[in-house]
Amino acid sequence: MITPQQQTQFLTNLGISALNPMQEAAQKAIRQDNDTFLIAPTGSGKTVGFLLPLLSLLKPDQTTVQCLILAPSRELAMQIEQVWKKMGTGYKVNVCYGGHPVEIEVKNLSNPPAVLIGTPGRIADHITRRTFSLDGIHTLILDEFDKSLALGFHDEMDFIVGGLRNLRKRVLVSATSGISIPDFIRLNAPTKLTFTAEPDDQAGLTTKVVYSVSKDKVDTLFQLLCSLDSEAALIFCNHRDAAERTSELLAERGIRSLVYHGGMEQADRERALIQFRNGSTRYLVTTDLAARGLDIPEMKYVIHYHLPLQEHEFTHRNGRTARMHASGTAYVILSSEETPPAYLDASLDEFVLPADGPAGPTLPAPPEYVTLYVSGGKKNKLNKVDIVGFLSQKGQLDKGDLGLIEVKDFISFAAVKQAKVQALLARISQEKMKGKKYKIEVAR
Repeated sequence: MITPQQQTQFLTNLGISALNPMQEAAQKAIRQDNDTFLIAPTGSGKTVGFLLPLLSLLKPDQTTVQCLILAPSRELAMQIEQVWKKMGTGYKVNVCYGGHPVEIEVKNLSNPPAVLIGTPGRIADHITRRTFSLDGIHTLILDEFDKSLALGFHDEMDFIVGGLRNLRKRVLVSATSGISIPDFIRLNAPTKLTFTAEPDDQAGLTTKVVYSVSKDKVDTLFQLLCSLDSEAALIFCNHRDAAERTSELLAERGIRSLVYHGGMEQADRERALIQFRNGSTRYLVTTDLAARGLDIPEMKYVIHYHLPLQEHEFTHRNGRTARMHASGTAYVILSSEETPPAYLDASLDEFVLPADGPAGPTLPAPPEYVTLYVSGGKKNKLNKVDIVGFLSQKGQLDKGDLGLIEVKDFISFAAVKQAKVQALLARISQEKMKGKKYKIEVAR
């Protein structure tokens, strides 16, 4: 059992002054003997809600994996890992996911972590390889479990849960209510906690409809982006090929965007998110994969280029803006031939696009930052301090010239003010960082 002083320190490490009601209820339920089913909206702090009480269940003298956390995407798995590390618990954690070298994961698991996080496919692979023992796992947490099922991980999850012979506690977490729970999970008299979005949680959300005279709505999207004062936006499409095509059509009109969807290579998805997070690109054209479970900043604008079939996905998309009492706007683009889904409010205010000037729409300003790629990371003994020091001293950058820096296992990324990039690259072209020459260039 963790002490109140320890909990206060963990929360301080996370930058949290106090738990919200959902987190308080989750902590009380998960610490008890029975299983827990937690339903709470996107952005409500569910990750802290289930990680904090987990600490009371771990045994410091146990040397095998004690808790397994399954997440539908590598992005969500990595986000959970980062929250755990930021808490500063002293317990080892590892994360496993497709697209990450298996050899590195096998080596990491040779010294088993107390908490293992991963996607169902990769965890099932490790179980088949017998990379780690299942005997010590007493707690299973399925985060966004309905999304894992929707992505086709039913068989893998069934296989994983079936192998956990000494499981004593199951915690299911979702942002969506009314979901059927598969029999293989074998919930035992669960405590069900349902926290729907309070009316004031979305008080800052404004939803407006933008009408397109054409069935192909890309010109309307282009004009809308030109009217948003160069603010960043998430643009939702229903299908992968539509996201690709929309991004290409925007590029033809002079607006750069990046694409994010499940059909992309993991490394390409990660780079797109990094560049969106650090302000190197203003627009991310995506599928519902980005509607929840991603570590991206609060958005001022969400644009529904296509509307989803289900109302709960519409809600998840909108959950990317107007969070934590901030304000935001969700724009719905409808063509004149389109029949709106039944869940869409028929009385939505219309947003009338401003008239073009003599020279046509004014393009959004280019991004403030450019992302630099560095060919070294944690496994090369590089950290953020090393990269900041190198770029500041050898590259002669001021503190305000550097943005977000992200260090991965073997590569790193640094956001640098656009105006400083060329001179910086010229200065550091022959320089060494910590005695070694690394390839540093503009990220593709």
